[in-house]
Amino acid sequence: MTDLAGTTTRSLAPLFRTFPFGARELANRVVMAPMTRTHAPQQTPGPDVAAYYRRRAEGGTGLIITEGTNPDHPAASVSSRVPAFFGEVPLAGWRHVVDEVHAAGAAIAPQLWHTGSMRLSRTAPPNSELPGFAPSAIPHPSHPDGDAEIPHAMTHADIDETIASFARAAGAAREIGFDGVELHGAHGYLVDAFSWTATNQRTDEYGGSLDARTRFATELVTAVRTAVGQDFPLIFRFSQWKRGAYDHKVATTPAELDRWLMPLVEAGIDMLHASTRRLDEPEFDGSELNLAGWAKKITGLPTITVGSVGLDIDYVMSREGSDARKAGMDRLLERLERDEFDLVAVGRALLADPAWAAKLHDGQEADIVGFEREHLTRYY
Repeated sequence: MTDLAGTTTRSLAPLFRTFPFGARELANRVVMAPMTRTHAPQQTPGPDVAAYYRRRAEGGTGLIITEGTNPDHPAASVSSRVPAFFGEVPLAGWRHVVDEVHAAGAAIAPQLWHTGSMRLSRTAPPNSELPGFAPSAIPHPSHPDGDAEIPHAMTHADIDETIASFARAAGAAREIGFDGVELHGAHGYLVDAFSWTATNQRTDEYGGSLDARTRFATELVTAVRTAVGQDFPLIFRFSQWKRGAYDHKVATTPAELDRWLMPLVEAGIDMLHASTRRLDEPEFDGSELNLAGWAKKITGLPTITVGSVGLDIDYVMSREGSDARKAGMDRLLERLERDEFDLVAVGRALLADPAWAAKLHDGQEADIVGFEREHLTRYY
């Protein structure tokens, strides 16, 4: 159904249906995936950041999820060029981003991100005297042995302080005009590190069983929900795979996925963002549903799918040096048409061409700029 040039033969109509999102109506089902860009000197998003996001909104993207931004916990960041989500000057920068995206007709939500033990003190200003924070004092499996650093095992006071920092950031997001907020609970960063047995070997109420390992995330969601109120959309991004363990599965069966996700729903999540490397891969044997499809089936919540949209190889392969070609989207559209999931997050294709969505809508698929590895570092 898809030729080597990446031609899509199915109707694109499912991708351009509207969708409710809090107080707004999304113009379509296209979401800009959160992608770390490190273009915020002194942790402050400037006019170039606002222009970068506005271009994607002008190009037809319905919902922008920003790059990961750090709450005010002192060990949250891995770089002084990752934007902060606290302080008068950074928040003023974010307010300008919101205004620009809204003026172009899209909705926008920040992603709140604590990097956990991915942080290395010697390479993570500001606060470079602090190690990474983690459930247990175990180096992150993604770090080579020569770079490994033992993180700080979080105390109960650390847990409370970290949760409070997320709640403050989420409250600020609502105050300055964002349309919702996403909590980064994926890829082996701090929130997800609690769910992963390789990084969580605690013996208290935050470790051991899957239910206990989910407790940090549910307490975080509860606090954020209290901070923003009941009518502000909360998205939770989760993944089976982890940095340094791309084939890992927290949940090996649908029943385990239920045990993992339902406490988050009960705590107040509105939408689940299921991060996969390839969206067209079934999650469990015996079913064609991908991870977003299973999350929707189990929880009843709207879900976002992601993973190699419009491209023939995944993000990890791109980072390792492989070239990607444009690919058609027939399999994606087929799944979207039957409502397996609700929204579609697009990453690398939107780095290459900010007008990706508009060109698809207008029948100009052949004019879409193809992704090249240089787009990972180019900022436009």
